[in-house]
Amino acid sequence: MAMQVSSSQSPQHILGSEEYSLYSSLSEEELIQMAIEQSLSESSTSQPTAHSHQKLATNVNEDSTAAASWRRPTHRPPQPRNRSSQTRAGQPPIPGSNSGVVKKRYDGSYFCTTQAAEPNPIEVMIMNGNVEALDNLIKSKKSLCDPNKDGWLPLHEAAYYGSLGCLKFLLKAYPTTIDQRTLREETALYLASVRGKLDCVEFLLQSGAEPDIVNSSRETPLYKACEIRNHNAARLLVEYRADVNHRCNQGHTALHEAVARNDIDIIDILVKGGAKIEAKNCYGITPLFVAAQSGQLDALRYITKCGADINTQANDNASALFEACKNGHDHIVEFLLAQGADANKPNKDGYLPIHIACKKRDNDDIVSMLIPVTSRVRVKRSGISPLHIAAERNSNDILEELINAGYDVNFTLSFDRARLYEDRRSTALYFSVMNNNINATRMLLEAGANPNVDVINPLLIAIRQGCFTTMKMLLDHGANINAYIATHPTSFPATIMFSMKYLSMLKYVMDLGCEAESCFKCEYGNGAHPPMASPRHPDNVSQDHKPPKIVQFCEMVSTPEFTRWAGPIIDVLLDYVGNIKLCSRLLEHLDSYPDWDCIKTKSEPPRTLTHLCRLKVRSLIGSNRIKLLNTLPLPCRLIRYLSYDNSNEY
Repeated sequence: MAMQVSSSQSPQHILGSEEYSLYSSLSEEELIQMAIEQSLSESSTSQPTAHSHQKLATNVNEDSTAAASWRRPTHRPPQPRNRSSQTRAGQPPIPGSNSGVVKKRYDGSYFCTTQAAEPNPIEVMIMNGNVEALDNLIKSKKSLCDPNKDGWLPLHEAAYYGSLGCLKFLLKAYPTTIDQRTLREETALYLASVRGKLDCVEFLLQSGAEPDIVNSSRETPLYKACEIRNHNAARLLVEYRADVNHRCNQGHTALHEAVARNDIDIIDILVKGGAKIEAKNCYGITPLFVAAQSGQLDALRYITKCGADINTQANDNASALFEACKNGHDHIVEFLLAQGADANKPNKDGYLPIHIACKKRDNDDIVSMLIPVTSRVRVKRSGISPLHIAAERNSNDILEELINAGYDVNFTLSFDRARLYEDRRSTALYFSVMNNNINATRMLLEAGANPNVDVINPLLIAIRQGCFTTMKMLLDHGANINAYIATHPTSFPATIMFSMKYLSMLKYVMDLGCEAESCFKCEYGNGAHPPMASPRHPDNVSQDHKPPKIVQFCEMVSTPEFTRWAGPIIDVLLDYVGNIKLCSRLLEHLDSYPDWDCIKTKSEPPRTLTHLCRLKVRSLIGSNRIKLLNTLPLPCRLIRYLSYDNSNEY
């Protein structure tokens, strides 16, 4: 039998796995474009190499992973806009290619071409504001209302570059094109708003441009004006009756965008223009939630004054306070609590704000604010204590604060939460010992933590890790030196099984009173032993639900993991037993190496009278008090003998 204590955990073991991200609204193509942009920006000062090409692939994979594991986006900041048809001098070549250039579209995305294209003459005219040249083209019967391969008209170019004279001329010549869209569903008004060309925005609106035509992502000019924080454009659009409550494809309104950027001026414009304070996106997130999530205190204050619900919850029942605690926004948490936010609203997984606050080590200030307003009854109903999370995350300051606040150090995980772990751990002490966190273990034990509650005794974990300090602390506070594991029954203490790999550790636990006689009580005796069964893994439960077989010491020591050390292991154990008889399998092991003959001889009765007396005295004292041997009114030499200290001298 191979007994292993697994530390593996379910990915959703402590806190809900759903997170909020900047990337979940982006398509895979957009993520790849972002990765390319990052790679090119890093290599713009030097020629690309094989290493940079490899880095590009890594970035793409990382962004794709982020998109798969995060949700609830706020839109990324706007990228510089360059027209797709224009070649820029000094553009870096395609990574891994000797020819061609990488060019950037106006929206920040990249595309590749094999050779640098010549600038479009009409585009150059518009860039230079040459109205006379455009007029000559029209007089020569040249149509200026034919779209290019991207669906762009000269009118779009004029709006994009902010060439007001050309825009007026083209709109006068082709008035019906005012709301015509590109292949990405963008109008001239949209492009002017994105580029912040205020005079063009104003002229188009005065000329009757429709302000609520959306692009392919269902974003309006007003939405983009809020995204790039263009106050004047936003004010103009609102004055011309742009829909302030329009939603993009993720359900965000312009107010969501303005709040995420903490832009009070635009928020004021939108609210006075009729924006709904409680508008929710597709995740059930309101503007107030966005402010709490992103740590925007000024926006939060404004929205609160407008009557926003301070206890708003998203679709997964996470509250604004919960989200502020998760992101470590101390000032937001303080404000929300001052406004009466409920600290006892659980999310869909039953976690309270104090649970999520304990997840981060530097959140002790937030935890201090939450302790007085968090109901202990609600914590109990959740099936998990903040102590568990603080212990698992090695947040010692938070752990100490919770202990001082009176949280029960012996609170156990509910059955549903404990079963998320293979080892069925249940106490905060187990988490600390598993993390080999000596300070946390000491704090919990001194606060009264019981070391004998978990299915697998924490002492066994300390033995497996070889941490003598933790072992001593646990034993000093009453840990069972003869601990067994109910799910993996053995005929001898599991403490011996866990320490068999290290003879010094084995002798240490034996000196402290571990019971060794059961190791030599074999049900087969001198008879033939059955063949060794394959090691049983905790996950391999038999279909007939038969109780697991009790594993004996001779079977354990015969496994490939221990068989080469069988002799020394038996030799150590013989020092702690009286007259015993080895079974046939143990004798086989001792006969397999000539050097082990002395061990076989040592096991043969009778044992010396002094040795038997030592065992009797130790048994009368008991394993719980064996560490007090040195306090007995006995000669030092006798105490050393009873303690197996320098026993070879006697």
